[in-house]
Amino acid sequence: MKKGIVYLVGAGPGDPELLTLKGRRCLASADIVVGDYLADRHLLALASPDAEYIYVGKKAGNHAMKQEEISRLLVHLAGEGKTVVRLKGGDPLVFGRGAEEAALLAENSIPFEIVPGITSAIAAAAYAGIPVTSRGVSASFAVITGHEDPAKKNSAIHWDALAHAVDTLVILMGVSRLPYITGELIRYGKSPDTPAALVRWGTKPEQKVLVTTLGKAADDCAEAGMKPPAVLIVGPVVNLRNTLQWFDNRPLFGKTILVTRARTQASRLSSALSALGASCLEIPAISIQDPCDHFQELDRALSHLEHYGWILFTSVNGVSRFFSRLALSGRDSRCLCHSRIGAIGSATAEALKKQGISADCVPSVFRAESFLESLKPHIQAGTEILIPRAEKARDVLPEGLRALGAHVHIAAAYRTETAADETARLRSILTSGNADLITFTSSSTVENVMKMISGHTDILQSVPIACIGPITADTCRRFGLTPAVTAETYTIAGLCDAIQKWSENQ
Repeated sequence: MKKGIVYLVGAGPGDPELLTLKGRRCLASADIVVGDYLADRHLLALASPDAEYIYVGKKAGNHAMKQEEISRLLVHLAGEGKTVVRLKGGDPLVFGRGAEEAALLAENSIPFEIVPGITSAIAAAAYAGIPVTSRGVSASFAVITGHEDPAKKNSAIHWDALAHAVDTLVILMGVSRLPYITGELIRYGKSPDTPAALVRWGTKPEQKVLVTTLGKAADDCAEAGMKPPAVLIVGPVVNLRNTLQWFDNRPLFGKTILVTRARTQASRLSSALSALGASCLEIPAISIQDPCDHFQELDRALSHLEHYGWILFTSVNGVSRFFSRLALSGRDSRCLCHSRIGAIGSATAEALKKQGISADCVPSVFRAESFLESLKPHIQAGTEILIPRAEKARDVLPEGLRALGAHVHIAAAYRTETAADETARLRSILTSGNADLITFTSSSTVENVMKMISGHTDILQSVPIACIGPITADTCRRFGLTPAVTAETYTIAGLCDAIQKWSENQ
């Protein structure tokens, strides 16, 4: 039997991009991932689709599993020969109880490795624009738990020394005991006027920062409704936020945007919007499926590619499916040497480049009408044209080409279906008012969202709509919806630019 091993991996403070390279490698090798409440779920995408996920999260008043049970679970799983990743928020050994888990593994002769993670003690402060040390301001810092072992009779924290010996204090898990913590520091001589800040959900798009003083922190926190998880920072370095604030200065910070692309494509738009500061909720409205004819038409076309003078790609999905089928037949892009290639849009052209092909024709405006105009000088009567595309799509391009005398062969490379499994979540988000904007990147996303909400446009009326271009915007209007944003450049980048301009005018 394969020998098991446990990797105690620090997931970092919240932003999934702060995971270490070794942490990523461990996740990719895992049979089972045992995850915490504070470990971002996006990290699970780095594990194998076959990996099992076990949630053992602990938060105030709600423990999915006791710590002793978690430690025994790790021993049991590794004992069965599994490769286990224990995914822990922050760093495993900074108030993460990783040492307890490692000790029991060692006691049972289970191999383990500790993979450090970025602790929120440093990262949350940095994302708030507060350095824990700074020349001339702070030469030392201490990380303190605000939630000691409840079984202890007396506190092991020396508040009397901490009040004077350290320039910057960072208290983790201390929100529920804030009156006690601040009271102890003040009792031992720390000035009530000492700058202080609370950072909730540090490094994540929903990050909130409350700047206050030591003496007012407890009352201000209660008044602001600041809940765990939050980090308390005490010291003069807090004043540096006025100069170093950056994360929450980004143009879409504080905006929650609903992304409705296909599951395999949503991450690109979400990543671009997140880089601008938005919090993205991905609700795939589209599921990309095989065509109903099981690629019969496409495979037939692939068997005599030398007959086509032009092959026109209208989407990234069309490129992906075309070359996947070509590869399955044991061939590659060299088979296209007899044809000229057209691409409607920069993203489609970029997908072709990844296959080693530079498109001969890319219209300046990314829509079928412009594509047709760009192709007119190159099309003669009798020109054979292949269009691998979605099973159902607009016929503007093929009809226009046929009017020029071309012989057009449409081969279904994929079909789009409504992602029905997300219906309940979509309706919940729309009715709860949690979204500031909803994005549509194609007419099919609009149509499928309308199916998911059973045509009840009323729940969409209060949510501003952003469309990737006029065709998608026209589809919205057909359903009685008025877009607030329509990109002038019909690309992900163009849509993000348009959303940013819209946000600046709010």
